[in-house]
Amino acid sequence: MTVGVVGAGISGLTLVRSLEERGADVAAFEARDEPGGVMRSRRVDGRVLELGPQRLRLTPGIESLVDDLELRDQLRIGDDDQPLYVYHDGSLEVVPLSVREAITTDLLSPRGKLRILKEPFTDPQRPGETVDEFLVRKFGRQAARRYFGPLYSGLYGTDPRDMLMEYSLGRALDGAGIDGSILTWVARKVVSGRDAPPICSFDDGLGKLSERLYEEHADSIALETPVERIEETGEGYEIVTPDGTERVDDVVLTTPAPTSAALLESVDDGLATTLREFNYNPIGMVFVESDLERDGIGALVPSGSDVGISGSTWNASFLDRDRLFTCYVDPASDPEMPDRSDEELGAVAAAEFERLTGASATPIHVHRWDPGMPAYDRSWTAMDDLQPPEGIHFCANYVGRPGIPGRIRNAKRLAGKLAEDEGDRSRSAAVAESN
Repeated sequence: MTVGVVGAGISGLTLVRSLEERGADVAAFEARDEPGGVMRSRRVDGRVLELGPQRLRLTPGIESLVDDLELRDQLRIGDDDQPLYVYHDGSLEVVPLSVREAITTDLLSPRGKLRILKEPFTDPQRPGETVDEFLVRKFGRQAARRYFGPLYSGLYGTDPRDMLMEYSLGRALDGAGIDGSILTWVARKVVSGRDAPPICSFDDGLGKLSERLYEEHADSIALETPVERIEETGEGYEIVTPDGTERVDDVVLTTPAPTSAALLESVDDGLATTLREFNYNPIGMVFVESDLERDGIGALVPSGSDVGISGSTWNASFLDRDRLFTCYVDPASDPEMPDRSDEELGAVAAAEFERLTGASATPIHVHRWDPGMPAYDRSWTAMDDLQPPEGIHFCANYVGRPGIPGRIRNAKRLAGKLAEDEGDRSRSAAVAESN
């Protein structure tokens, strides 16, 4: 079996590794001059900046990978015993993430706190329900709109009222094995005494994980080699690049939906049309320097507020990154964001950070993602029509959870399926030959 992989982000890198462990021949192609996709890091003025995810959870799968790649000595464990804040009524309030905080928080009224206790007696998600409708029905309007909604939708830059459950939060709940009461599931976790895995990074940033994966499989991955198109041959596929053509049995696309659509035009124009329906939200990441002394993981800003950023991560506090904070800007928080220059975007983010925290901030770097995060809005009903032809596979955020642990699991699962399918084909061929 020869598998062609388009893209060398964390999904592509994990897929290459998992396929080679199963004995497959792999040819991977990456348009950029470095691996990692969204999981890349930069050093600017001596500081480590994360261009994508700001930290990971050290799940058993991640920890095993860290040890396999001999990165244990570079691991940096963060302090996640710190508050998370949400902007409400002109100030930052602590998000109640524990029983004690839920009782003492000023974010909810006494009636709002009592309303949460009704959650175990509510129905699971309903067909066609939005994230906002689900959260309001489960936890009440106050809890849903003051922190549960921002806690989830802030990752994607989409108003919860525009996100359909079955394509967004519903998939996350299914992945966690929650098919009934969320509070009951949380209570069982607390009673079991199992703590969440610690948050982590590396001394040189999360990009170190991508770099090491690439180094171990560099012979199978061509950087600075954009795929121009994919052609069906009748016995497989050809991947066409500026450097030539690679003949493969199966193709896995790990690229965003718009990129995948362009590459598959000649294979299945209907599939390409479906892929173009998915909306993504452009994201601007502004890294600022500040002397803010308050401890915290970061701050959320609910949709519809008058603040020009959608949130911030306080790297200085929980990962001991010297005076470094990351602000997020999207068209929902700043409608002019796509047309602003980097200098203007930096000034907006620094001013809004100071407004939220009271601490002055200086922008030191701006990075943009376009396409950025999956919108998971109503355009994602196109998932129902996503039917790739035999031999074409997807391993990307539009067919699985976008978090890094989820992407790694998806890639390993797909590698196992491809190896199993190849085994079935080999056995069928052997039976046919013997007959």
